[in-house]
Amino acid sequence: MRKNPNLFLSTGAVFILTIVILLYPSECLLYACNGLTLWFEKMIPTLFPFMVLSGIMIRMDLTDSFVKLVKPFFTPLFRVNGNCLYAIITGFLCGFPMGAVVTAQLYDRKMITKSEAEYLLSFCNNIGPVYFISFALPTMGVQNKVMPFLFGMYGIPLLYGIFLRHTLFRNHLRAHYEQAEKNPPVTSLLKAMDESVMSSLTGITKLGGYMIIFNLLNVFPALFFRKNETAKAVVGTFLEITGGLTSLGDSAPVVSLIMLSFGGLSCIAQTNSSLQGTDLSLKKYVIHKMILTVLCAGYYIFLTLVSF
Repeated sequence: MRKNPNLFLSTGAVFILTIVILLYPSECLLYACNGLTLWFEKMIPTLFPFMVLSGIMIRMDLTDSFVKLVKPFFTPLFRVNGNCLYAIITGFLCGFPMGAVVTAQLYDRKMITKSEAEYLLSFCNNIGPVYFISFALPTMGVQNKVMPFLFGMYGIPLLYGIFLRHTLFRNHLRAHYEQAEKNPPVTSLLKAMDESVMSSLTGITKLGGYMIIFNLLNVFPALFFRKNETAKAVVGTFLEITGGLTSLGDSAPVVSLIMLSFGGLSCIAQTNSSLQGTDLSLKKYVIHKMILTVLCAGYYIFLTLVSF
């Protein structure tokens, strides 16, 4: 019988993590508690209300009405319908992982096509501006000249989305005035609220679980880089962005900005969770995220060189 290498690797990884937890229970408890605290204090208050409100709007088919005010500005650039514009606006304003959550919900209810969903995932699932301005930049010691940093975090993805619309997805998306072939069933307000709350509770709980697990994995860089705090923090940021940023502080702002563009392995796992139940490709999402990370890295390195 042919052995499955993925099964062997997965079993080995779980076994090693179990041994580490047994050998270093205090450290593992500390990292797990950090993940739980971040989830409870940061993610639930800032993300859960948006998840509920967005779920209500999608179930009541209010997305197109919501974006009517911005259509004149965004339609010439993206040439997509109102449902797609809603996902773009939500993804950029509400922050990660709302871009993936909203896209998956719209696709699941047949309000957008698969090509449109893949297009949205390629650029509109980013760190939220409130998080970036109120937590990330102060943690990195950046207090002044915020606009250049905002352009790198949001302007580059927007330009990347416009570029893809006119190149890779040029012939795969419907015109901006076309809607879905079938109108989804419209749900009453009370039913939409009930369904949205339950769905959001499930989603936010799953996201919290990923934050705890990936914060727990910080025990490995803590063991391997005991004498190198910077290396430990960089690896930690690659695993889970919020805890890693706290550890890095203002010691390496360029590294922090690059890692924020990528989002960390925890963000990829959370995106995968948001796409469960659909046939949307996580691999394509990761490829586009890596391209955006390279573009943002070049921009921030150039910005640093110019500043000096």
